[in-house]
Amino acid sequence: MPSYIIRNVQMVNENSISTADVLIKNNRIEKIASTINIPAKVTEIDGTRQHLLPGCIDDQVHFREPGLIHKASIATEAKAAVAGGVTSFMEMPNTIPNALTQELLEDKYKIASKSSLANYSFFMGCSNENTEEVLRTNNKKNDICGVKIFMGSSTGNMLVDSPNTLDRLFKNTELLIATHCEDETIIKRNTELLKEKHLTLTPADHPLIRDEEACYASSLYAVQLASKYNTRLHILHLTTAKELTLFGNMLPLKEKRITAEVCVHHLHFTADDYAQLGNLIKCNPAIKAGHNREALWEALLDDRLDVIATDHAPHTWEEKNEPYEKAHAGLPLVQHPLLLMLHYYKEGRISLETIVRKMSHAVADCFQIKDRGYIREGYFADLVLVDLHATTTVERSNLYYKCGWSPLEGMTFPAKIKKTFVNGALIYADDKFVSQQNGMRLQFDR
Repeated sequence: MPSYIIRNVQMVNENSISTADVLIKNNRIEKIASTINIPAKVTEIDGTRQHLLPGCIDDQVHFREPGLIHKASIATEAKAAVAGGVTSFMEMPNTIPNALTQELLEDKYKIASKSSLANYSFFMGCSNENTEEVLRTNNKKNDICGVKIFMGSSTGNMLVDSPNTLDRLFKNTELLIATHCEDETIIKRNTELLKEKHLTLTPADHPLIRDEEACYASSLYAVQLASKYNTRLHILHLTTAKELTLFGNMLPLKEKRITAEVCVHHLHFTADDYAQLGNLIKCNPAIKAGHNREALWEALLDDRLDVIATDHAPHTWEEKNEPYEKAHAGLPLVQHPLLLMLHYYKEGRISLETIVRKMSHAVADCFQIKDRGYIREGYFADLVLVDLHATTTVERSNLYYKCGWSPLEGMTFPAKIKKTFVNGALIYADDKFVSQQNGMRLQFDR
């Protein structure tokens, strides 16, 4: 493997920005110093006027393989991730077949080992009937990112709504439990009430159907179960101001037993955007009224919300352009989360240090990922070089998603991903993929 030295770069790491040289050798960061003298065989990269960040770790994606490869594959979506500075991902179990057995879960790891340019991990899936199988995951603490429970229905029909099943899972699961929290009873009631008012539902009804109360009731239930059993709980894609009352910011992240995630689309869009984008921003949980977005930003910055993710969930253009009730829910986003946050950095809403903390450091700490998420000597060289003096416009011609579209089309970001390293290999450079070396299975220090 070639060795590299990035010279004179602005390194954003551990709440500071400093000028440094960074030496990459044998998959890892060999040395960080103000000046490094190295042999001639090392490839030099001039980092002047550029910023070096640890690669983003996306703790929630849907890459659709196996079974839904007309929408996406691990290969295509991991490629898009790397182009966007996401060097590691954790993928959800609602593929076909659902990852409800240890054998089916391992099948996904086998696919990724042969096709993913990014590092990878996969959640074990839960149903109302597979509790004993889920608990076998307790023996894989160092190999599996966690257990996923859909406490609200979504793509894949994996709703877990049995109180007895939920109680057993929260009581006995030793790994992190990640939850999708929406109350199905409230969703059904809201749907019936809206249909009584008008027969044809539209995308603007989506946040009224999957409303604040549906999210809060389910999140509260999850928090109560986790508190009862001291379960390690991570609630995914928070969307409401009301839910944020369930989380505190007093403890250091590594000491928290209950943590929370926010996704980039809930920080960017509001319910007002349904008028223009319609089903293209239909997702579960729904994008809601603007006051919720403002509350999410406040909670992100005061550490009630711990990490930023995408919930990347691609569907075909045809599936998104069905009538509202048939249109599939989910947005393709994994190619642009870092650029979107850099947009908000340029607007003065968030610092570079906080972006790195929420998209890299905190994810590594939250999941106890081994040797990743920081720019540290001895850590894997998962790195992103960004140019804050260049721009990137989202166009269909430069998307790597298999679905071929983005809700961000036409947006110009005030930054550019120049290079992405995964495990010390330069994978993406100056709008091109320059290596096809596959990523590694994430390991966890538990």
